[in-house]
Amino acid sequence: MLPTTGFTTTGVKKPKITANWSKICRAWLVASGLLCAPAVFANNPKYSPNETSLVQHVAAPEWFVDAKLGIYFHWGPYSVPAFGTAWYPGNMYRKNHPVYKHHVKTYGPVEKFGYQDFIPMFTAEHFDAEEWANLFKTSGAKFAGPVAQHHDGFAMWDSEVNPWNAADMGPKKDILGELFTALKKNGLKTIATFHHARNGQRNKGPRPTGVKDFNSHYPWYEGSPTTTNDPKLRKLFGNFEDINQFNQYWLDQVNEVVDNYSPDIIWFDSWLNMIPKSYRNQMVAHYFNHAEQTGQQVVTVHKHNDMPLSYSVLDFEQGGRRDQHPLPWMTDITLGESRWSYIEGEKYKDAALVIRNMIDVWSKNGIVLLNVSPMANGTINQPQRTALKQIGQWLKIHGEAVYNTRPYDTYGYGTAGSKNSSHDGQSAKIDYSAEDVRFTQAKDGKAIYVFVLGRPKAGSTIKIKPLGRHRYAPPSPVQKVTLLSSGENISWLDDSYSFNFTVPEHGLNDIANVFKLHLH
Repeated sequence: MLPTTGFTTTGVKKPKITANWSKICRAWLVASGLLCAPAVFANNPKYSPNETSLVQHVAAPEWFVDAKLGIYFHWGPYSVPAFGTAWYPGNMYRKNHPVYKHHVKTYGPVEKFGYQDFIPMFTAEHFDAEEWANLFKTSGAKFAGPVAQHHDGFAMWDSEVNPWNAADMGPKKDILGELFTALKKNGLKTIATFHHARNGQRNKGPRPTGVKDFNSHYPWYEGSPTTTNDPKLRKLFGNFEDINQFNQYWLDQVNEVVDNYSPDIIWFDSWLNMIPKSYRNQMVAHYFNHAEQTGQQVVTVHKHNDMPLSYSVLDFEQGGRRDQHPLPWMTDITLGESRWSYIEGEKYKDAALVIRNMIDVWSKNGIVLLNVSPMANGTINQPQRTALKQIGQWLKIHGEAVYNTRPYDTYGYGTAGSKNSSHDGQSAKIDYSAEDVRFTQAKDGKAIYVFVLGRPKAGSTIKIKPLGRHRYAPPSPVQKVTLLSSGENISWLDDSYSFNFTVPEHGLNDIANVFKLHLH
């Protein structure tokens, strides 16, 4: 009998497929004639751990560019205190930090109640993988998955590499595995995000005056619990004797998720550049070769200049580009007003704000990764659920102008300014209105979609100068214009200087409206 992963119906843990077992099983299937042997089984992997080889891989496959929207979630033991930010684990050890003061007041000294003591309180009793997968699908997402491991060092999968994992403690559930199974059942692709490059302890030793302990999630102060010699606790705090031991630990964990769960996308937070290039190249080559075995068209996503654009997609946090870009890109944004994990008292963005900002991203060749923030007990609260369902309702009506589309020759125009510009570009919280217009086009070139980011006045005339004949005129004659939500024919006129159409009296949407230009 082949080894399996997860749990039996009685809750008893089944043996896990390790990387070696996986290869043995596949080799057995090949030898039995039940599986075709890919190149890797002939000891001739397609990809080697160097850029010359890795550039053979297509960074953004067609399905990924078509998908437009995915969902992930920041959820872990840091959700228990629900205070400050998802950086609570590190900040609770920084003396005089507001989180440190809150922790001591609420839970006692960090020497007596450390971060590891939150893990039994991370119960996740209301986590229901099937229900979450259905919610994400209802929102219009085409891929989804968890933060597999945040900076804190706690793994959300059933790990043999990391003893601090959700299957062995806390929820005692394979969160990633259960959710991946449910997502695939619902026809969604999967994503696992990794933030643990920052977990490695790089703050040891003397630091110049004024230099912050920013190179690791956990601070290093003599006598602090984070400097422990306890073999197990050291792994939680990323505290290895040699940083290359941590680098290998980092690599082993990513490879374990790839081998055992086969995610369609692996996404990396900032600080990936702190992992030496040799380890990063090994990781990517392993992932791409694994995909050759499984027949997947996989995607890696990174920030800043942490990986080459030739085989990895660039992500902008909480924002996006100010203009179109020829390469597909991604932005990760959160439903929270500013927080990523569940925080008591956090306010949430309404669906209208999120949808309008996503339309801006889509018009510029971007893909959105939207974050939700579950509570420690596994509840996704009502404000977030309401927003997700409203996003899904809008996409159900207007999805033709979003999914499977490509950017037009110009992204659009408008009056909205960026009051909350991020360090990477456009903000994710711009207050767009009906004065702002964006475009996409059908892949076959037979339609242009005009998004009005609000509710225009019924009976008014919208003059679209960018579609004028001396600017970015439609590439073929316009046959008719319809309101996408109702299919109603719209009165229109091409006066050479601009393309004009009259807003109908009925069928308008308060969030955003789409007018379809049918081309010959």
